[in-house]
Amino acid sequence: MRIRTTNKPGISALIDQCARHGMKHVVCSPGSRNAPLVIAIDQHPDIETIVIHDERSAAFYALGMAQALSAPVGLVCTSGSALLNYYPAVAEAYYQEIPLVVLSADRPAEWVDHGDGQTIVQKGVYANHIRYQMTVSEHKCSEEDVSIAFNAALNEWVGPIHFNVPLTEPLYEIEEHVWEKKSSIDHLSADFELTEEERIPFREAWISSPKKMILCGQMDFSSSLKNDLEELSNDSSVAVLVENTSNLNGKHWVHCLDRTLAGITEEEIEEFQPDLLITIGGAIISKRIKQFLRASDIKFHWRIGYSFPEMDTYRALTNHFSAKPGQFLREILKNDFPRNESRFGSIWKQRDFMIQENQKDFLTAVEYSDFAVFETLLDYLPEGCNVHMANSSVVRYCQLFDPITSLRYFSNRGASGIDGSTSTAAGISLIDSGKCNVLFTGDISFFYDSNALWNANLPANLRIFLINNEGGGIFRIIDGPRKSEQLEKYFEAHHTQKAEFICKAHEVEYLKAHSIAEIERGLHNFFEEDDRPKLMEIFTPRERNDEVLKAFFAAAASI
Repeated sequence: MRIRTTNKPGISALIDQCARHGMKHVVCSPGSRNAPLVIAIDQHPDIETIVIHDERSAAFYALGMAQALSAPVGLVCTSGSALLNYYPAVAEAYYQEIPLVVLSADRPAEWVDHGDGQTIVQKGVYANHIRYQMTVSEHKCSEEDVSIAFNAALNEWVGPIHFNVPLTEPLYEIEEHVWEKKSSIDHLSADFELTEEERIPFREAWISSPKKMILCGQMDFSSSLKNDLEELSNDSSVAVLVENTSNLNGKHWVHCLDRTLAGITEEEIEEFQPDLLITIGGAIISKRIKQFLRASDIKFHWRIGYSFPEMDTYRALTNHFSAKPGQFLREILKNDFPRNESRFGSIWKQRDFMIQENQKDFLTAVEYSDFAVFETLLDYLPEGCNVHMANSSVVRYCQLFDPITSLRYFSNRGASGIDGSTSTAAGISLIDSGKCNVLFTGDISFFYDSNALWNANLPANLRIFLINNEGGGIFRIIDGPRKSEQLEKYFEAHHTQKAEFICKAHEVEYLKAHSIAEIERGLHNFFEEDDRPKLMEIFTPRERNDEVLKAFFAAAASI
């Protein structure tokens, strides 16, 4: 097959090798220095491209695509500050273990720091948040070097990689090139099995711990992992704690950590503290569980996974096991350890049930607020949709309500920034086009990432609930800033902006609501298929939201 591609052989070879390693989608931002990269990508038969002008939004859009695809997605930009705008998404990808592939055009090395336009020091710019980085010559590209980079991106400890490509003029020259389709390159993770030296202390730790806790962080849904956890939780000495972002549901598990912890008294704390803590998955949202476990007398903490082997979130790490969570849990199950008489798991779940029953009256009478809005909206979500949660107070409110089994939950909890939530949701919506994708976002997150709507590829299956409480409402929830004289100006950053004309500018259908009744009227056909995305802006009382939330936790504590 003959194709017309860039006349720079190192570039065409790089792009072809990236495609063989699974990079079949690329998000490009316009520029000039990146012309050879764009030409090679556009002409490659196995690669689909999307163009997004704003590099920061483009990077989060690619992040969402990579999440939905479970495959590497490329990012191409021109030289200079352009690739710095990728950095927030690169950091998120690093901590959430997502394989972004940054391909940045650069000026020739002899022009760096010599006053040439759009020229900065690009080599090593992501050094602290990248799995691998390399400089690629426009004249030749080593297949072995590219394989090393993708092995770092895709084998076991997954994450972003960076190819920096210095390019000389002329940039737009093309030539005919004979392209031959080559086989894809697979990346397989290793199997896990305890060594003989590990088995005895492993067994002793399990048997000698009457209070075992498995804490599940952010991860994608896995039916086999769910089955393994359910089998383990049949042991009454095992408590399984999950969050919405764990994408796991079980009838014996605790799903709302902050809600349950609010109902544990000072006198009862020791009863609920684990002897053995097993942590799987990524980030944990609940600050309360972090504080609870850091204050616990944990004898053994086993951290499971390939990434960040020294990470000691709870200041009790005793072992790190390089394994997938399911591999590790099956290792426990196959040992068929004798069970003790502990009811540790039952105690946790029983407390969770008691709090749910105790709060029914509160939920029935709750006044209009952020809390009431989330309770209403979560009840209306379509079966089987994707739920995207922006950071700050939004993702925390969602954790106060039991997850719905049919839904898949997403949130940028790697670096936990407010930037890029809308863009990420749009990227996932594009790939998962057969589902309704629902984004819950606060006003600060939305306005910060409003360029996400400046996108010719904005999917019509995206629905956005914008909770506008006129500022960073989370700072009224946190004790420190709430008591500060600088609260409104510096922390909450009170504003009166609205999203209506942003939506009009980007042809997004706009609705607004100031009450539960108005929300319910707007929801009448909100989720129906349409040619464009829809946004509902919901205004809530900023000076009452924190009081309602405090009342919720007070009700939880009054069992």
